[in-house]
Amino acid sequence: MTDREQRRTRAREFDLVLFGATGFTGRLVAEYLVKKRPSLRWALAGRSRERLERVREDLAALEPSAKELPLVAGDSLDKAAMEGLASRTRVVCTTAGPYARYGSVLLGACAEQGTDYCDLTGETHWVREMIDAHHARAVETGARIVPSCGFDSIPSDLGVLLLHEQLAAKGGRLAEAHYRVRRAKGGASGGTIASGLLAAERMGDPAVRRVLGDPFSLSPEGAPGRRGHEDWLRPRKDPETGRWLAPFFMAPVNTRVVRRSNALLGYAYGREFRYDEAIDVGRGLAGLARAAATSAGMALSGAVVFGPVRKLAERFLPAPGEGPSREERESGFFDIELHGVGTAGERVRARVGAKQDPGYGATSWMLGESALCLAEDELPERGGLLTPASCMGMKLVERLRAAGMTFQAEAT
Repeated sequence: MTDREQRRTRAREFDLVLFGATGFTGRLVAEYLVKKRPSLRWALAGRSRERLERVREDLAALEPSAKELPLVAGDSLDKAAMEGLASRTRVVCTTAGPYARYGSVLLGACAEQGTDYCDLTGETHWVREMIDAHHARAVETGARIVPSCGFDSIPSDLGVLLLHEQLAAKGGRLAEAHYRVRRAKGGASGGTIASGLLAAERMGDPAVRRVLGDPFSLSPEGAPGRRGHEDWLRPRKDPETGRWLAPFFMAPVNTRVVRRSNALLGYAYGREFRYDEAIDVGRGLAGLARAAATSAGMALSGAVVFGPVRKLAERFLPAPGEGPSREERESGFFDIELHGVGTAGERVRARVGAKQDPGYGATSWMLGESALCLAEDELPERGGLLTPASCMGMKLVERLRAAGMTFQAEAT
């Protein structure tokens, strides 16, 4: 039996370990899992056993069987502890960010132990580092390492996959796709803000700036040329619809994930595939005004996060562990349209959405179902640093539909 087969078939104590369970998003994912799969063989993990015990008590109020949940305490920077954790479970699901600061040892341990892995990162520079450091080993051990399984970047990645599937079912092939945020409402947590602030610190490194500025920074060697795929930061009018578009702040993350999916899927969307993301803000002068205001707001946010006022802003922003209230999460929503064009000019459209705050309510669904998909579903036997579309694909779409999210596609 090969090393890979031994690691993949070795009996494990748990099906799933949720690391970072005491954080804001970690608690939401734990609540989702305990309601969805009370009989799952899983454990809560984090740095502090005392805080894990408090989380377990809260979960037991929702589902009495949770009082028996095992706890695994360990520091994310302790290599031996993380390798021990990874060796005990088939899947690790982690919400412990910023990942560039706290995630590297755990991801590496999963790659080494042949343990499947998912997270919520939107830290493109860190994902590139992890690809370079661990992709080859994960291929050898069979570990499916799947970053970005939340609002970064499941709606983008699976939305484009839906367009592809719609065309492929009729013998067509996708040539381009355009992601448009129509409506969204949600709050921010301290953990997300901490990730942004850490990214700001690393912007002084020329290598990090090169990764963030490269539209194909997550793609394998030999990806198509970079020209014509650059991010844009100013308002513009959609030539197809005549509606005004504003830059979408998550586009530099999501577009890289979608392009990596295309490459890992054997260029299923074609080597000349083109993809962009924007916020649709409407028509006419009102649309132009909204587009200009959105662009200005993004510039101001950049000044706060990356500029000299960052230290002052930190005093007034939510701290890690804080985030939107339950009422705010449940009143949130997002509605995204994706428009695809086939190589023969065919038109397809997809909708992705949820009646939950995108960054926390819906994200806890997306990450929870990603972890369950890795733990329970029959997936392709491939290891490496993968993406939601290239690893879980339509199996994850089906799960998220069943969870209450919208995933629809149709010819237009």
